[in-house]
Amino acid sequence: MSENNYSFFSSLSENLLEFDRYVSNPNPNSNQITDNSIEHTNSFSNFNVSNSEPSTSSNLLTLTIPRKRRRGRPRSTTSSIPSYKQVFSIPQIYGNSVDASNTTSVNANYSAQFAKPNLQLNPNLVDLSEDIIVINREATTEALTALTAGFPADSLTDEEIDAGVMPVVGGIEQVNYILIRNHIITKWRENVSSWVAKERLLDVIPKHCHWLLDTAYDFLVSHGYVNFGVAAAIKERFPAEPNKGTVIIIGAGLAGLAAARQLMRFGFKVTVLEGRKRPGGRVYTKKMEGLNKTAFADLGGSVLTGTLGNPLGILARQLSYSLHKVRDKCPLYRVDGSPVDPVLDSKVETSFNKLLDKASRLRQLMGEISQDVSLGAALETFNQVCGDAVTDEEKNLFNWHFANLEYANAGLLTKLSLAFWDQDDPYDMGGDHCFLTGGNGRLVQALAENVPIIYEKTVTSIRYGSDGVQVTAGNQVFEGEMALCTVPLGVLKCGSIKFIPELPQKKLDGIKRLGFGCLNKVAMLFPHVFWGTDLDTFGHLSDDPLRRGEFFLFYSYATVAGGPLLLALVAGEAAHKFESMPPTDAVTRVLQILRGIYEPQGITVPEPIQTVCTRWGSDPFCLGSYSNVAVGASGDDYDILAESVGDGRLFFAGEATTRRYPATMHGAFLSGLREAASMAHYSSERALQFQIERGPSKNAHTCATLLADLFREPDLEFGSFSVIFENENADSKSSAILRISFTEPRKKSHEGSKADMLHSKKLLFQQLQSHFNEQQQIYVYTLLSKQQALELREVRGGDDMRLYYLSEKLGIKLVGRRGLGPTADAVIASIKAERGNRKTVSPTVAVKPGIIRSKGASEKRKMIRRAKVIRNGSVLMSSNTGGNYSTLMPHNKGEGSNGVSTPVKVVARENSSMSSKAIGTADASASSEVAGRDYGLLPSVDENMDVETNVSAQSLSMSTDKVPEDKIRSSEFS
Repeated sequence: MSENNYSFFSSLSENLLEFDRYVSNPNPNSNQITDNSIEHTNSFSNFNVSNSEPSTSSNLLTLTIPRKRRRGRPRSTTSSIPSYKQVFSIPQIYGNSVDASNTTSVNANYSAQFAKPNLQLNPNLVDLSEDIIVINREATTEALTALTAGFPADSLTDEEIDAGVMPVVGGIEQVNYILIRNHIITKWRENVSSWVAKERLLDVIPKHCHWLLDTAYDFLVSHGYVNFGVAAAIKERFPAEPNKGTVIIIGAGLAGLAAARQLMRFGFKVTVLEGRKRPGGRVYTKKMEGLNKTAFADLGGSVLTGTLGNPLGILARQLSYSLHKVRDKCPLYRVDGSPVDPVLDSKVETSFNKLLDKASRLRQLMGEISQDVSLGAALETFNQVCGDAVTDEEKNLFNWHFANLEYANAGLLTKLSLAFWDQDDPYDMGGDHCFLTGGNGRLVQALAENVPIIYEKTVTSIRYGSDGVQVTAGNQVFEGEMALCTVPLGVLKCGSIKFIPELPQKKLDGIKRLGFGCLNKVAMLFPHVFWGTDLDTFGHLSDDPLRRGEFFLFYSYATVAGGPLLLALVAGEAAHKFESMPPTDAVTRVLQILRGIYEPQGITVPEPIQTVCTRWGSDPFCLGSYSNVAVGASGDDYDILAESVGDGRLFFAGEATTRRYPATMHGAFLSGLREAASMAHYSSERALQFQIERGPSKNAHTCATLLADLFREPDLEFGSFSVIFENENADSKSSAILRISFTEPRKKSHEGSKADMLHSKKLLFQQLQSHFNEQQQIYVYTLLSKQQALELREVRGGDDMRLYYLSEKLGIKLVGRRGLGPTADAVIASIKAERGNRKTVSPTVAVKPGIIRSKGASEKRKMIRRAKVIRNGSVLMSSNTGGNYSTLMPHNKGEGSNGVSTPVKVVARENSSMSSKAIGTADASASSEVAGRDYGLLPSVDENMDVETNVSAQSLSMSTDKVPEDKIRSSEFS
């Protein structure tokens, strides 16, 4: 470290020494400006973080949030700053009221990081008694259960918002949705071996909220929050044969297996390519045996870091596998093998915690500069300035804690970001750290069951494009609709897989910025247990700072491995040097440490029966252990790595793609479920688009006439939107047809030659032109569900917001009449039949209950594509809605038109805002309602005037500039 830097840190540290009364932010990164640091209004706060002691609030449920997770020795909760013990405050919801009187003030920074509160409702100002549903008296308990699954108690997650679970964010309906969501999660958690069916929940949810039940249930199931895993009830839901597209998954680790099983249940044909001879990736349980002794050693991922809501814990429950809590007892031994004085151990640990506290305050004072500083530099400076470590033994103890921190992050402290090294702490899984009896390989085997995995297939290239993907492994090429890449970050960093086209620069930069560290182990099977069975961990000090991570921690697996198994861990710089250390030297060094500890106690250390040394840093299929936030990186880089590319063709999963749970086994598993949901969504969108874009139906003319008649009496009308339902009494999933009208009255043009008016043929088309100029209308349609139509009606902000919601939130495309296809034809015929039956029962037409019709909706309709008649016999459509678009809509050239529409392409010019997601087709006609009138002009206005036009729902604005009358000219017909 340079002298200037040392002076800078020293100056800051002196100020910090007088800052002990400062109560630090529970999330030390909150001073950084990120997407998650935006404050939101949240008056109705079911989920609060308080710095108060639990005794100050009678209804507070205390949960200690750990700082950086500990895979090794559990860190003492003793700290000079009491604010690290945070309190979750959840208002009690009983009867028909919400009691928020005991809630404490929300910590805005932490809340923004964790929950992004989006519920804007104040129970003190609004009477909620008649609106909030009551499912049971366990709302608080259910909120906590949902919290363990990653759902905030008072708001929607970003994932829910992106999925469009609510038409409008905030309000009473969102409160009810959250209550229903929490209830579904809780009911499944009560028995994770069952399939929680929606029908079981209907009786406890009021009928007017059944649509919220549909929404919450579909979201939770499709995104893998309930009804996932390996239970028999889940397996029964797998279809006998695939009924959807082909998916190629690269990697059979936890992420790949989780995604594969979920996609297979969705009906996809899945092929998993794995370079190794086994599944599991970095989760590897090896059977060790000899001299009638057998044990199972976890050479890779070994500890379930938290059991509250941990999906791997749920898998263990489904399989009836037992978990063993890693006990807190962890004695330390000096270099010579003698035990460290517990009083001195506690003193140094407290001092070490204070160093981390000071580092947290330092980054707050430094602001953005802290992003370019390492955690190691800060800790080293504070350690020197504060002078807490005086004796050699105290220095060795500090180095042991530094090694434990490097183990937790699989990275050198000198390379970890001071600003963001612990950015995932707020999302740490609560509960105990556990070993799985028999090893985590048992979970891997259960997940791999019946999954089509092809082993020893090393992928060298992935080609992706609009037509699908091609994955090359050796001399074989595997083709599919989509591909999921789950290879470790180390493989992405080394560039051994070629992506065609190259990955976006944004993703390449993220791959480069994130760190990927190394952790190694020595597993030893002994003839018997000589170290005692009353502890699971013990540590050993080193007097060499460069070797502080060498065999610094030992795991006793005797209670869970089935035999006398002991593992020695190597972290930090020592883990990299271990890669080239001869195995015999490593084992000799470990035995030397063990004999130094136990032989003075009169305990003989036998020779091991079998030993195994890992080399994760040299393994070509991972090139390291797990990810960390290096200097210059941030949590945003995890999100960047998770982004799909190729318009929904190539996806990414793995522990390095989850911002909340990086470097964990459960994080890898959850990322697989996440991407399975995303892939299913993209596939559904493409299937819908394909259905829309295929050829027009045979009876298009008949259905066009019916459609015009049916929309004269829409079941639902709001703004420029009209809806007809397949069956007005059907459930929320029944079909509906939506029509959007773009209309603006036109002034008649009086231009034209009197001589032309005398000619009968000219007169005929002049009449047509006169009608066309009176009421120019463009209709676009879509097929959707009744529930989606009702959600669309509730969207506030006018027609512009409804169009945005339709396109971006529901992902629905707008099409012309011909684009609806045969599926819609069947719906139209069904509606016609149902209306006929309705009229037979009651000849009078009444407004249906619950149907809202806007006053003067037809008068309020506006259009954005104005028709301009030009001399070449075409109509020029123009718009000024944020981009420059032009479309030609041809007129008919005489009475004997054959009814064939001319395809016209919309050209989105430079700076156009047209969304490629919402490209569809639109009808431009002289009002489809004209189809029911006889003007003596055309056999069918809809048939002859239907022009296929590419339209973007996002670009259709409900306002337009007036076209000056003098710019409208009459057409010349010959």
